[in-house]
Parts: sequence; structure tokens; C-alpha cells
Amino acid sequence: MKRPRRIVLTGGPAAGKTAITEVLRRELSEEVAVVPESATILFGGGFPRPTNPKGRRHVQRAIFAVQHELEDLHSDMHPRLTQICDRGSLDGAAYWPGGTKRFLDAVDTTLEREFARYDAVVFLETSAYTADGYDTEGSLLRIEDAAEARRLDRRLRKVWSGHPRFFLIGHAQRFYQKVASVLIMLHRTLGIGVGNHSPEGEGHGES
Repeated sequence: MKRPRRIVLTGGPAAGKTAITEVLRRELSEEVAVVPESATILFGGGFPRPTNPKGRRHVQRAIFAVQHELEDLHSDMHPRLTQICDRGSLDGAAYWPGGTKRFLDAVDTTLEREFARYDAVVFLETSAYTADGYDTEGSLLRIEDAAEARRLDRRLRKVWSGHPRFFLIGHAQRFYQKVASVLIMLHRTLGIGVGNHSPEGEGHGES
């Protein structure tokens, strides 16, 4: 049976991903199923978070496996709903010591295979690009400073930008503008939210 449509919301730390997925869960509950962030589940449950390269590889392999299983489980549970994923399977490449190719080899996959899992990628830039936009206390699980958040944001964008349906939502927008941009993109490109009021205007860019 063909899997449900699947959209990734990704971007650097403090980009608004989790908050926006909650808005989508609430406003589009009859059309979408939200797949929670696997890293948050693992770390929130006490999974170790080492900073040395060997430990980081263990962490990213675990996150990759959980991400796949969560997505496939939600496909079984909600076969008629579009999946909105808080991060995707390739996010680990930005955190992997040595870069994307080594990550793909370690988890035995390819860029093309992981791209094929998703119908669209919505990239939300981190708020760390603005002087007062990054709140290190915004999440108990956020350990990156602003400089590291920007570096991860750039690496994540490089990993995902080759997807054929890659949408960029810039950091300059306020949170409510980011929400509107995501809703507009979902409405115009995938027909999600057709039965609901949709804001007008552009608000999103395609890369």
C-alpha cells in the first residue's frame, strides 16, 4: 500500500520547528499527523548525550533508527493523513563527525533513498542569525550556543537543499509569519488546509 505523504520540518536549533508542528497538529488535526522529534524522545527519556566523536556517532545512529520507525509507525496508524515530521532522517548528517558521506555509510543508506522518503522539505532558519533572537533557555534540551546553532543551521541546509521540493523560510520572519508561511506552502503545493481559511500573500521561498 502506498505510504501517506510525508513532509519534513527541519532547520537549526531554535528555528520554531516544534512550536509550528504543534500549531499544525491543532489547526489541521483532520488532515495531518505529527511525527515527534526522535532526539527529544531519546534525550528526554535519559539517553546519554556524549560530546566525544565516538559517543556522537552512537547517538546519531540511534536517532536515525528511531526516526525511521516513528515515521513507519505513523504511516500504519494514520494511513490517510499527511505526516508532518519534526526533523527528518538526514538531520543526523549535520551532527555526524566527518560529514554527510560518512553518516550515510554508517547507517547504510543513500541521499537519494532518504530524499525519497519525503514529499517536501520545509527548512526553517534558526533565530540565532539575529542578535537577540536566540534563547538558550528556550528548551531544557538545547545545549548549543548561538554560533553553534548557526553552524548547524548551515550544515542542515546543505544536507537538505538537494531535495526536489525544498522550501526555505528565512530567519527574518517573526514566529507568526513563519507559521503563516508554512500553512501557505502546505495549502498551495499539497492542498492541505483546503477546507480551512488560508492566509494570502507569498511568504515562502523555494530553493
